Amino acid sequence: MTLESIEAQGPDAPAAGTSSRRGKKPTPASPTPARTHRSSDAPSPQVWDGRSKFPHIGEYGFLSDCEANALIAPSGSVEWMCVPRPDSPSIFAKILDRGAGHFRVGPHGVRVPSARRYLPGTLILETTWQTETGWLVVRDAMLMGPWHDLESRSGTHRRTPTDDDAEHILLRTIKCVSGTVEVEVECEPRPDYARSEVDWEYENSGYSAVVAKIGDPTPDVHLRSSLRFGLEGKRATARTRMSQGDEHFVAMSWGSQDPPTSYKEALDAMWRTERYWRDWITQGTFPDHPWRVYLQRSALTLKGLTYSPTGALIAAATTSLPETPGGERNWDYRYAWIRDSTFALWGLYTLGLEREANDFFAFIQDVCRDNRQLQIMYGVGGEETLEEFELPHLSGYEGAQPVRVGNAAYDQRQHDVWGAVLDSVWLHAKSRDQLPESLWPILKRQVEEAMKHWHEPDRGIWEVRGEPQHFTSSKLMCWVAMDRGAKLARLYDEPDYAKAWQKIADEIADDICTKGVDDRGVFTQRYGDPALDASLLLVPLLRFLPSDDPRVRATVLAIADELTEDGLVLRYRTDETDDGLQGEEGSFTICSFWLVSALVEIGEVERARALCERLLGYASSLDLYAEEIEPGSGRHLGNFPQAFTHLALINAVMHVIKAETGESEKGYFGVSRQM
Repeated sequence: MTLESIEAQGPDAPAAGTSSRRGKKPTPASPTPARTHRSSDAPSPQVWDGRSKFPHIGEYGFLSDCEANALIAPSGSVEWMCVPRPDSPSIFAKILDRGAGHFRVGPHGVRVPSARRYLPGTLILETTWQTETGWLVVRDAMLMGPWHDLESRSGTHRRTPTDDDAEHILLRTIKCVSGTVEVEVECEPRPDYARSEVDWEYENSGYSAVVAKIGDPTPDVHLRSSLRFGLEGKRATARTRMSQGDEHFVAMSWGSQDPPTSYKEALDAMWRTERYWRDWITQGTFPDHPWRVYLQRSALTLKGLTYSPTGALIAAATTSLPETPGGERNWDYRYAWIRDSTFALWGLYTLGLEREANDFFAFIQDVCRDNRQLQIMYGVGGEETLEEFELPHLSGYEGAQPVRVGNAAYDQRQHDVWGAVLDSVWLHAKSRDQLPESLWPILKRQVEEAMKHWHEPDRGIWEVRGEPQHFTSSKLMCWVAMDRGAKLARLYDEPDYAKAWQKIADEIADDICTKGVDDRGVFTQRYGDPALDASLLLVPLLRFLPSDDPRVRATVLAIADELTEDGLVLRYRTDETDDGLQGEEGSFTICSFWLVSALVEIGEVERARALCERLLGYASSLDLYAEEIEPGSGRHLGNFPQAFTHLALINAVMHVIKAETGESEKGYFGVSRQM
């Protein structure tokens, strides 16, 4: 659909849209900035008239060009953006402090739009505004264009070049479709998490092109528009009165590609980007089902959270959005977690998106090379050191402190990582019915690490800050490492290794079933303690035991009945688990979707479908999910949008659909073991 068709249909045509990654307590070690945006050492929550100045987390729109991303508030303001990478310092951070930089395009005096939606099958956001005098349509996209590294090789890309590439341009087109509307543009970058400022300059003798001088490592930001810019202090602004049929554009660029110079060029660039996303989503395989739209939006979101130069899949686009309103459970999720790999590959292969699955697996191969000690997480370029520090000059989202950058969990010992890698290798090899020669040394090393350490305590899948424990799910993932290792050894024609590794797998399984089950026959969070943990919903999903085993059924139903608030699943009860932190947290949406899949596994399909319908009803108006949902209110909490949530959604929805159509949902997980 083009803007011309919107005009033809009239103003009513646009439709309305439809695990904590924690580390050890950091030592603040941030470089001292030369300039800061506030003098106060103690930022206060920014509220007025009892209402927050911050939009609800679930109200943000998500844009991406697969190299950088942005979040746009309903007001039309870009309130979070980092360039040139998703884990670079921010240039707009209003989502974390109302004075930390923004970029707004919209009608003067109106902040609440009439409707917002993604153009179907794309990451192009369309916002429709009604003012007292007219109607306005704004479309936002991060542009995709043809591959442009033709004269020399890219300095960032490690994966095979495709026909398309990021343009490093955020394009915003504006059209008045009825009456007259006063339009304003405000661009106020605050680089380095608002610790420094910019100097604006005109780029030529006219008013249409300006540049914000920033300096390394953040590139300069260029603005080009059909409007006339004025430079007012640290802000570039433009304003005009638009009448029916008037069209304008604003393009922000930070790379080597030239932005559009006319509205016609802008429209062509928007069309190329629309075609790119629709061509991409057409490569997938989606069932003809009412829930198809959720699968497609999840796939598009996962693609947008992928850093295409390396294939890394980041956990979320943001840092420090709170899991608890006003609390301290605030983490930086702009990194790639190895534990996400199994569900990422399963979800991508299930939807027929094999190129992205292959690229993510290639990233895993990269970080496993050269006999390196495997970490739980990496930077999007494979960086190993992700030092964590705090930004006390930022107020935090609704006053949630501290605001953190980096993630100290990168050097935690978590035993599930070996199982995640081995399961990923198994999924990859199964999709090809062979094990590439280059993977054998990698898998052998990870199996040996699991064999060496499985009996030791660790900090578990939720990366607790309390003392290491014998977490049952960690033992489960060590079993996965040995079990998948044995399967891969047989595939690779190494029967001796297969026999030895299967023996250790059986030993771990015996240990889990002896020490990790309570008197009710329920798998518990840790050895010797009756506390429940949602991670044990993975017992049937990872094929540790068959779904008709009484212990599996008892565990799934115990979590469904006892580890929920208003029907939504908690990771664990904070008063039963030493996680080293204060306060409560919302329900983990990942865990609720896991419960859907687990209920299908034990034959409770009707209950699974009802829960799945309810969870899909909690989607944002743009069908996006944060990490958590607050029971009762349905409010989204935590970093946004959350990759693992969308992966778990794909898993759950496909479980229900295939159960209802009579298809087996064994998929890439394989057949359950018997014990």
